[in-house]
Amino acid sequence: MFEGTVISINIAPSAEAPMQSVEGARAIPGRGLEGDRYCTGNGTFSKAKPDRELTLIEAEAIEAMKRELDVDYGLSDSRRNIVTRNVPLNHLVGKEFWIGEVKARGLKLCEPCSHLQRLSHPKVLPGLVHRGGLRAEILTEGTIRVGEMVKPVL
Repeated sequence: MFEGTVISINIAPSAEAPMQSVEGARAIPGRGLEGDRYCTGNGTFSKAKPDRELTLIEAEAIEAMKRELDVDYGLSDSRRNIVTRNVPLNHLVGKEFWIGEVKARGLKLCEPCSHLQRLSHPKVLPGLVHRGGLRAEILTEGTIRVGEMVKPVL
């Protein structure tokens, strides 16, 4: 059992646009986070829903990559929507979990790709392999806010 925290929420209005950190975002089932490129169908991989509705990454993974590869890499550089702390995201594939009032289901790992590498940092592929986060489906509508708890559905 775990109980982690949302430490950053990031959206981009269109494909390849810089990520913007926000304090909260409305999660819409079947679409994504309001204001994000995938919610509006403007993302590079928009046709791949529902696994583009919500992406998460562990702050610990970003911090480990920065330390191990000596790179400058911010929380939003991963281009994931939600950055968590103390949440074992790899273990949530196929499982339902809460992000504040929003219920989500982990679908598959969100491995780094050459597109992410081109938009962020050359070392992202070796740095985030198998710890690049989680793709999730939004099951219930609600607002996700920085500071909210992330925990499994019991």
